[in-house]
Amino acid sequence: MTEENKIIFPDIDELSKKLLEERGVKIMDIAKLVYFLQKDYHPELKIEDCLEHVNGVLAKREVQNAVITGIQIDKLAENGQLEEPLLSIIQTDEGLYGVDEILAFSIVNVYGSIGFTNYGYIDKIKPGILKYLNDKSSGKVNTFLDDIVGAIAAAAASRLAHRLANTE
Repeated sequence: MTEENKIIFPDIDELSKKLLEERGVKIMDIAKLVYFLQKDYHPELKIEDCLEHVNGVLAKREVQNAVITGIQIDKLAENGQLEEPLLSIIQTDEGLYGVDEILAFSIVNVYGSIGFTNYGYIDKIKPGILKYLNDKSSGKVNTFLDDIVGAIAAAAASRLAHRLANTE
């Protein structure tokens, strides 16, 4: 990789984690969602196991790309830097706008069909950090971020379930 490419393509792994943190999402917050999704199926499950699988999902380049893309769109909308009607659609997280979910599906798809059910469930009930991200009173636009975080948790839960199924 040339020095010029390093400037254009920074360490996406670190950048995606940094952007999550800047938007108020800790990796442990996502691990808690994974625990929530899997604790009833694996009583011996520890939060450290969940954290390991979240980090495994976040190590995937496709996931990193989804994180930086979604957060960038949210930030542009938050700063009024998109044209109408897209600006209002994203600012209000309009119900019929499904592009945020489509981006999340690119994460969910990494670990198979179980990810879809995990994602649908967690997106519907919005536990933990997802409740915070959906709070419109903060002034932050998290239209893409809430779905991305839910998708990372769903993918990590799927990854965990696959690994545990192979060891039982």
